[in-house]
Amino acid sequence: KNIDEALKNALEVLNASKDDVDVEVIDEGSKGFLGIGNKEAKIIVTVKNNPEKKAKNFLDGLFKIWGEEVEVITNISDDILKIELKGDNMGSVIGKRGETLDALQHLTSLNVNTGDDEFIKVSLDTENYREKRNQTLAELAKKLAVRVAKTRKNMTLEPMNSYERRIIHATLQDDKYVTTYSVGQSPNRKVVIAYGKKSE
Repeated sequence: KNIDEALKNALEVLNASKDDVDVEVIDEGSKGFLGIGNKEAKIIVTVKNNPEKKAKNFLDGLFKIWGEEVEVITNISDDILKIELKGDNMGSVIGKRGETLDALQHLTSLNVNTGDDEFIKVSLDTENYREKRNQTLAELAKKLAVRVAKTRKNMTLEPMNSYERRIIHATLQDDKYVTTYSVGQSPNRKVVIAYGKKSE
């Protein structure tokens, strides 16, 4: 009958709040005269892209199915959506070498970046795992580089994702005695630490 009623109906169908949508009025409607010539209000309601809400809804639903009680905290700045997960059983959320956490990050990114809106990078972490893993990989790289330099025998590391391989390469890029390169195909791509003094 009027714009308010049309908006209320739209919000119910979309399961959204007023703040989540853009509204375009097509026809304000009119009551006519003595009930004759009534015109219904018409509006177009479009859900705004809200990456934080999308990510939270997606992960909340996933953890509910999983049977895990996990608090999802989101913060967006400079087109990076940072998500912190908190709960009692974060080991299963991290998984072996962070594989489950990486998979969750990838799925959340796919979910958030649907549609024609600008791409938003998703960074998902729990218990500061990412930073700890970075430090562990950097220390491992340095330790193995010393061993390669002493034995003059190349070493091939376990398979890693592209992000973790970059940490190894970056850590050893200025090393005087070893070089690094990757071999194999994803997901089994590995870093090789090879003996070979770099030319000055």
